[in-house]
Amino acid sequence: MSDLSLIRHVVLDMDGTLYKGTRLFAQTVPFLERLRDLGIGRTFLTNNTSRSKTEYVSKLRQMGIDAQVEEIYTPAESVFAYLRTHLPKVSRIAILGTPSLTQEFAEAGFIDDWNAPEAVVVGFDTTLTYERLCRASYWTSCGLPFLATHPDLVCPTDLQTVLVDCGAICASITAATGKKPIVFGKPNPSILLELRDRLQLKLEEMLMVGDRIYTDMKMAQEAGVPTALVLTGEAGIEQVNDLVLKPDFILDDVGQLGEKLVKAQINLHE
Repeated sequence: MSDLSLIRHVVLDMDGTLYKGTRLFAQTVPFLERLRDLGIGRTFLTNNTSRSKTEYVSKLRQMGIDAQVEEIYTPAESVFAYLRTHLPKVSRIAILGTPSLTQEFAEAGFIDDWNAPEAVVVGFDTTLTYERLCRASYWTSCGLPFLATHPDLVCPTDLQTVLVDCGAICASITAATGKKPIVFGKPNPSILLELRDRLQLKLEEMLMVGDRIYTDMKMAQEAGVPTALVLTGEAGIEQVNDLVLKPDFILDDVGQLGEKLVKAQINLHE
């Protein structure tokens, strides 16, 4: 069992953990206030690359969460890091994503070029057109590096629809070309390792909080970061009981986690 008294920074999944769709959980704001009072830092982590970091800040603030741009982390940043490290000569990319994602790539120094790209990047493209899907498939079939911001097949929603996500779009390209993408985002542990280095923390000083076993928990366990699963989203207690490797903490909601963090600090100073 991990020691909560060591925690200096909490990495928070959002949808299913802090809110569901457009509904903010009642425990969320008090929990975030407790983190602040305890001097524990926070990062809001999402696999959803349809919005920019600035747009996420606006969404969170509209829900009553006072977030800052530097507190938001999306898999787009992992893609940037990979390109700079492993494909440093690549600057022109066919980006199958929203205008927001394309703009983030532009701000990171990459050009959206569908005429002579050097790589293909697929995100959660809510503006997807058949023509662009076919063009992305063509460039992928030519052997260009094929990168996916995250593996999610669908995006969670409280609406009566299925939101086809990045993983499903990539599956279409793979079916058409036989090529599989390099996949970033949860559960790829590189996200947490990048955050560790950026924040200059030890792995045991971080805590991953989320509602999905196969993304949030798997990523943290592979990275060696303590885990806290909340039962406000996708995972239920039945699924947890079937696990061989269980999360370090299994909680009803983030409010319960806040109480445990407070108790850990009290015990530390007694």
